[in-house]
Amino acid sequence: MTFLQYLLPQHLLSKLMFRFARIENVWIKDTFTRWFINKHQVNLAEAERDSISDYAHFNDFFTRALKPQARPISESLIISPVDGVVSQAGQIKDSRILQAKGHHFSLSQLLAGESIEKIENGHFATIYLAPKDYHRIHMPIDSKLVSMRYIPGDLFSVNHKTVNKVNGVFARNERLVCLFDTVYGRVACVLVGAIFVGSMETSWQGQITPPYGKEVKVYDYTEKEFELFKGDELGRFNMGSTVIMLLPETAPAIKLQSGQELKMGQSLI
Repeated sequence: MTFLQYLLPQHLLSKLMFRFARIENVWIKDTFTRWFINKHQVNLAEAERDSISDYAHFNDFFTRALKPQARPISESLIISPVDGVVSQAGQIKDSRILQAKGHHFSLSQLLAGESIEKIENGHFATIYLAPKDYHRIHMPIDSKLVSMRYIPGDLFSVNHKTVNKVNGVFARNERLVCLFDTVYGRVACVLVGAIFVGSMETSWQGQITPPYGKEVKVYDYTEKEFELFKGDELGRFNMGSTVIMLLPETAPAIKLQSGQELKMGQSLI
């Protein structure tokens, strides 16, 4: 039940999952991985390594690469950064984002006070990654990396039931806010942590969590000239969670419906 999540030691459980997912004992990792594949109906055939025995540990399997061309990249200017299901998508209205029916949260809460030009009435897409999904995150648009902020927080689940009941869950949970310059202006990709998400990492900074911090940490890349192109790997969840895309008013409207299934590389406009 959702209320039990308020009582659980969320960070301790996530630390334990982080360790368990890296156990290299063959019997343990193969048995658990096989159970996980059957339980969640994972399509291992599309993975670059399609045999359980080829993975060093469960996290190696969970963050698996896919075979070349398994996810064609659309010629569209904006693509889905992940495999997943659309939780909500649409217009940001007066700096407020729809979480679920009857629930909104503010940009200021999500970004921990950071301001992004022309985003107050821009566009958003919240995409949930289920356990069965491919868990690498890719660039939705050609960009130049500007900054990243680690924002500490809770680790509630981000499944459908919790999102419908916990007010502002995405703005309460631990998250990484990755900010980019694009042809449309500033764009943000927010990686939201969740219970049992033992680690989040990016392609430019490596593993960010753990450790779990208690203060906002800012990474400035304005002098680094980090260019990332549509389809490049942005990062990965070492267990499942949610990505929120924030685009300015100048960007095309995102054409998605709640509950719609997406594949990485699919057009969003």
